[in-house]
Amino acid sequence: MTIEHDVPATMRDGVVLRADVYRPSAEGPWPVLLTRLPYGKNQSLLAAVMDPVGKARRGFIVVVQDTRGRFASDGEWEPWTYEMDDGYDTVRWAAALPGSNGAVGMFGGSYLGNTQWMAALAKPPELKAISPMITWSEPGDGLFARGGAVELGITVAWSLMQGADTLLRRHADDPMAQGQALMALIGDTDAVADTTYWELPTGHLPLFERHGIAELGFERSLREPEWSAACRVAGRQAEVDLPSLHTGGWYDIFCQGTLDNFTAMQAAGRPAKLVMGPWSHTGQMGYLGDVNFGLAASTELLGFRGRFADLELGWLRQWLAPEDSPLQPELPPVLLFVMGINQWREEQEWPLARAVDTDLFLRSGDRLAFAVPEAGEGTDSFTYDPADPVPTTGGALLMSNEFPPGPFDQAKVEARPDVLVYTTDPLAEDLEVTGRVRAHLTAATDAPATDWVVRLCDVDPSGVSRNIVDGIVRAVATPGEFTEQVVDLWSTSHVFRAGHRIRVQVTSSNFPRWDRNLNTGEPIDQGTQSRPAHQEIAHDTARPSRIVLPVIPA
Repeated sequence: MTIEHDVPATMRDGVVLRADVYRPSAEGPWPVLLTRLPYGKNQSLLAAVMDPVGKARRGFIVVVQDTRGRFASDGEWEPWTYEMDDGYDTVRWAAALPGSNGAVGMFGGSYLGNTQWMAALAKPPELKAISPMITWSEPGDGLFARGGAVELGITVAWSLMQGADTLLRRHADDPMAQGQALMALIGDTDAVADTTYWELPTGHLPLFERHGIAELGFERSLREPEWSAACRVAGRQAEVDLPSLHTGGWYDIFCQGTLDNFTAMQAAGRPAKLVMGPWSHTGQMGYLGDVNFGLAASTELLGFRGRFADLELGWLRQWLAPEDSPLQPELPPVLLFVMGINQWREEQEWPLARAVDTDLFLRSGDRLAFAVPEAGEGTDSFTYDPADPVPTTGGALLMSNEFPPGPFDQAKVEARPDVLVYTTDPLAEDLEVTGRVRAHLTAATDAPATDWVVRLCDVDPSGVSRNIVDGIVRAVATPGEFTEQVVDLWSTSHVFRAGHRIRVQVTSSNFPRWDRNLNTGEPIDQGTQSRPAHQEIAHDTARPSRIVLPVIPA
């Protein structure tokens, strides 16, 4: 095979983007695989994941391109703003490369997955299939925000990471200024857990102005809706008339987005497949958090079906070069990893039609039960102080390294006085929950605005409680008035084993994954002062609170 570095592609406005092109040494023609990224096409960790050399050895021309304004490419960096037009132009350019058979497929995850969607929405005729991994659907539900709260964890960490190349370019002619700017940025990166995440106002973080880097936050998405719309997939999937392979993880920050993109494509009648593993955004092996899901859970084995990378290439080849596609095991429409029993299972659909929404009620005495509450069970209360928020401990997240994703022991969280805990009796038999989980709280606060956080946990026979899914909702309130608050915990597939107990946590913060509600009602781009809030959760006959589980009948 041969590798050509920094191959130029001229966009419609004259800006030159550059790519590395990996090609088999034989004449071909070969199908083309394209990925476009803002992280540097020579970044070693990403190169290991994308494996362009391995793909070229399997008979593909592989194009790895720096997006506009990043690393080897010219132009100004503005996240996702140019990805539709640049994606269209790049697909057409890649299809015309020497040795190409004229058919292009796209691959990659996260931002690389969104560049696929944007190119597909632009409809270049040579694009034949996309394979987006761990990619959002609605940016207001996982990327910028969740339930109205700011996704602070990813906003700060991702912005700081992208800022380095911006500063290198800005001070390219002044090594002294360049070094000082980078040192200041690294200082904020190193102090993110203790200082940077705590800065206020959340909606206009001082770090953006301090370093002169792109503001990638929720407030900007509200202030400039056209900016955030440039990366929105939700509601537009039916415009894409292409086959798609969707891959995600139960502990990925874009877990629900992956599922939503798949269901929309399936509903539109497009050829679509789904793979969901016990994975995070950056980890697809068999161990996550403090749980060992087994070697078969990894992308290297995929339940002994083979390497995911090989199955993905086989799937892409059938759409890009069907005449050269050898017979190989085919992925089912849906392949799910069921946690708790740690098994892969093949399905024909998502969500599963046989799932039965089942209520589990919060009860007095810290109980959680299938039976409806009785009159007079009253309320539970706690005080939420934004100056002392509940610390992020695991979950479906993407943050700085101090806050790893996945399932973790919740003992320290559940010992706090500002976390209410409700637990079932030990289960007599296995209970499978596969689908989207929601909580309905009857809640009151003495503040004009506050947050409600709900977390579903599995308590093993030794008493260790581990997080499965969680969610948040930001609420404007009439002080003292009980209202229903619906919290979307997103989706999972998990079996609570016989002898285990189901637990629900209720609190008002999960920081710094989500920003703190200051309980004042001030706009997030202005608020710098906070106040404690007295919170109440009702759980009687007239004012029930419950979590709704999609239970799979035995």
